Amino acid sequence: MMRPVRAAALVAAALGLLGCGGAPASAGPAPLVLERTIPLKGVKGRIDHLAIDPDGRRLFVAELGNGSVEAIDLATGRSAGRIEGLKEPQGLGYLPSRGELVVATGGDGMVRFYRGSDLKPLGALKLGDDADNVRVDHQTDRMVAVGYGKALALIDPASRAVARTLPLPAHPEGFQMQGDRAFVNLPDAGALAVLDLARGQETARWKNPGPHFNFPMAIDKGFQKVAVVYRLPAKLVIFDAASGHVDQELGACGDADDVFFNRDQNRLYVICGAGAVDVFDRLATGYATGRRVQTQPGARTGLYSEKLDRLFVAARQNGAKDAAILVFRPAS
Repeated sequence: MMRPVRAAALVAAALGLLGCGGAPASAGPAPLVLERTIPLKGVKGRIDHLAIDPDGRRLFVAELGNGSVEAIDLATGRSAGRIEGLKEPQGLGYLPSRGELVVATGGDGMVRFYRGSDLKPLGALKLGDDADNVRVDHQTDRMVAVGYGKALALIDPASRAVARTLPLPAHPEGFQMQGDRAFVNLPDAGALAVLDLARGQETARWKNPGPHFNFPMAIDKGFQKVAVVYRLPAKLVIFDAASGHVDQELGACGDADDVFFNRDQNRLYVICGAGAVDVFDRLATGYATGRRVQTQPGARTGLYSEKLDRLFVAARQNGAKDAAILVFRPAS
């Protein structure tokens, strides 16, 4: 059964697809340039999250509507293999030191591990209802966090076992880890939770400042800010990571599902199903009003790779137009 917040979010998303929110496209050159389009042949329906092996130049795509995860060779732009027969693949994570891909499937609540080079299965564990977003502690590669049900599971990739479960008051959507803390979007509860991962408990809860349906989140570690994008109304909200104080509220594109920081260029990318990426520049006084780059309707998930300095946007099939990965590079 679809949870009430999901049903309401679908209505909000439908409204968002009619047009983006209050961040008008700024005059001047576009901040992103479409470098290439990689077709995803035979992929139908919704595409969820992405993961990347930057050294091997392989992009992994959760093809939820197909029940598959595909590996794309970025050197050739061709498929390098596909995992099939999955029940609603949603969250993906890649462990560079182990060369392993982590896949969370919402339909059966499983987390599976695969060898990244050939997608050979390595192990699996059962979590529970709606296993969704996956996050990897890239400082050590020793922890994988997965949101599901009303909890966050911390998984040891070496043993492929749950090391700790952190209960939550509502289903976790977008979340991020920073050291021993995790920041978690809880749209059902109209709030964000701050978790102490070492102690396994919630230490703070920040109420939403007015907007609803807080799904994507990113952390600006250099300035200790938490960026959250809401769908109704479409807004980017910047929180102070220490206090939870709201520093800024800016209009954003509609139906956002992913947000990323480009630390080298001091930019924030918001990917939206309304068919746009909003690019916010970080200034000394805060974030400037976004500049809008058009993509395709329904293209609401993606990934930014710092190592490759590329933004990958997943565009679902649209009429006769095949599903594809849109690859953007910064214009300057």
